[in-house]
Amino acid sequence: MGLGICVLAAPEVVVGAVVVIGVVVVAVAIHEALAAHELSGAYPEDERPAPQTKPALPDRWVERQPQPETSGQDWLPPLPPAPGTRERRPECTPQRVRHLGGNDLHNQCADRVPGNVLPGWDVLINGKRFDALQGGTRTLWEAKTNAIENYNAFVRRTELQKQVEEGRRERDLAAACHYDFVIGVRTEAHRRILKEAAPDLQVVVMTWC
Repeated sequence: MGLGICVLAAPEVVVGAVVVIGVVVVAVAIHEALAAHELSGAYPEDERPAPQTKPALPDRWVERQPQPETSGQDWLPPLPPAPGTRERRPECTPQRVRHLGGNDLHNQCADRVPGNVLPGWDVLINGKRFDALQGGTRTLWEAKTNAIENYNAFVRRTELQKQVEEGRRERDLAAACHYDFVIGVRTEAHRRILKEAAPDLQVVVMTWC
């Protein structure tokens, strides 16, 4: 209050004080402007460097997922044969051959086997001539037309042993090529005698003969 009275009482002091206060006000304004400039950055707004983004890496530098190693084997292992398929050897391929001849009844009975795929011919498989081949059932036939039951005991025994040995050999040759085997006879008596001597053989009466 005393200072204010003193200033108002002395005009010359008032003029000096105004000058001093003006200088101080100007100095303060300059200081504040500089401070504001420093806070806003060292560059003008339009000259500030744009924010830099991380450059994209070339494709060859991009980290990739590791791929599983291969054994160098691109092919699949051979699959196993389908059920029901059979290996076909050259000797197992059926070949038609002429009847041996000399027994027309025998040939007629063989040709008339139901489902015979080669009537009028014998069929050669695995080195053996068979009388007939049923293609649908893969069955080879051997026809026996002699009346063995009418032979005397000695001849019957000899002929029966021959038919059993031949029948088993022919069955094994057929089986080696995955064929079934049947012996066809003309009478039930012949079938019974043959089955008693060789139960392991399949014997059928040829009712069409």
